[in-house]
Amino acid sequence: MAHHIFCIMGKSGSGKDSIYRVLIQDESLGLNTVVTYTTRPRREKEQDGREYHFCTDEAYADHLAKGRIIEERAYDTCYGIWRYFTLDDGQIDPGAGDYLIIGTPESFASFCRYYGRDRVVPLYIEVEDGVRLSRALVREKKQAKPAYDEMCRRFLADRDDFSEDKLRAAGINRRFDNSTDVRETCINEIKSYIREFTD
Repeated sequence: MAHHIFCIMGKSGSGKDSIYRVLIQDESLGLNTVVTYTTRPRREKEQDGREYHFCTDEAYADHLAKGRIIEERAYDTCYGIWRYFTLDDGQIDPGAGDYLIIGTPESFASFCRYYGRDRVVPLYIEVEDGVRLSRALVREKKQAKPAYDEMCRRFLADRDDFSEDKLRAAGINRRFDNSTDVRETCINEIKSYIREFTD
């Protein structure tokens, strides 16, 4: 049976991170984790090697020079350029199991080019903009030093990063609605969809 890389995507405040954690914790799905890298500062309560591998701009440049980067995204934030990237560092072995990653339409396309479109499955989480903004605000308030300007920049940037044209060009058609407070409905739909590929 062929194994797959499931790429969960969604705009900021869509709940993709919490849904990711629930899916990974469900042992019946048998999904392996992939910890990506970032040059952005670590947030309150984040741990290196759990949410991300936090690294310097110099380390990123070294990985790039050695051709180890599978996919990358760069964001011109209010605090400078923040990079997010996945390394070919041995975490992913498509012949050995199924994986769950968090990405964007751009990174999804990069994974497809690297591993083959038949191996990468998009999981797009959709949430109404007002709900997203409210959730993002609640999350930012919990930070030791809330960065509301960056939160707003990210919210507006998502309009372009997840535009209908980009979703269509990437072949992302299946959507999972997480707009309501009943998150379990969305999660159960995603689990059923994953099992169509793994059972």
